[in-house]
Amino acid sequence: MKTKLSFIAIKKVFLLQLKNITKTYLSGTSEFDALKDVSLKISEGEFISITGPSGSGKSTLMHIIGLLDNPTSGEVILQGKDIARLNESELAVFRNKILGFVFQQFNLLSKTSSLENVMLPLLYSDIPSEKRKNLALEMLAKVNLSGKLKNLPSQLSGGEQQRVAIARALINNPKIILADEPTGNLDSKTGREVMDLLHKSNKEEKRTIILVTHDPDLANEAERILVIKDGKITERQNA
Repeated sequence: MKTKLSFIAIKKVFLLQLKNITKTYLSGTSEFDALKDVSLKISEGEFISITGPSGSGKSTLMHIIGLLDNPTSGEVILQGKDIARLNESELAVFRNKILGFVFQQFNLLSKTSSLENVMLPLLYSDIPSEKRKNLALEMLAKVNLSGKLKNLPSQLSGGEQQRVAIARALINNPKIILADEPTGNLDSKTGREVMDLLHKSNKEEKRTIILVTHDPDLANEAERILVIKDGKITERQNA
């Protein structure tokens, strides 16, 4: 007797999806589309770069991926949730738990020590103060800054400041690190150290890295390269 085998299609859930995203800015009586009908799917553990000329839409795309700005039209789906359905407080909590940010300018509090800067994302969490401190110590050890705990940003080199920023981005164990020109203010040796930290986080912790850069050599280090021009994306896969 033959039995029939039934197959159930399993729908893949992507970590992040952009569906037909358009972002329009108004300038006086004229309109400008910074992004034009952009769709994108990103899986957990990918290393992706976004590159393109100045004014191409890189920063706009980064802000929308990072939930820092809303599209004019289209959907942003993060971990299966439609972001448009979240209120401001829900969005802030979601952003803090899922996303970590590393910027070109470091964005450290100038009168606050390395340890305290790294602890900042946990300030409004329900984690006890001693555990917050231990987590910050662990993150600073990961970026080889255990000897600089009490230093203010002004007492650190540019590379050290960026490593503090990376430790701060990692402390909530985010699913995604958004790195916007993270080596832009660094010399080549220090920039290499920062990129190595991002690669290590991607490989060892399976963390998704989204790197925005104008540098083609850095962009080529990613598995997938998104080239944006005039608000539209073309894509290529690295070997």
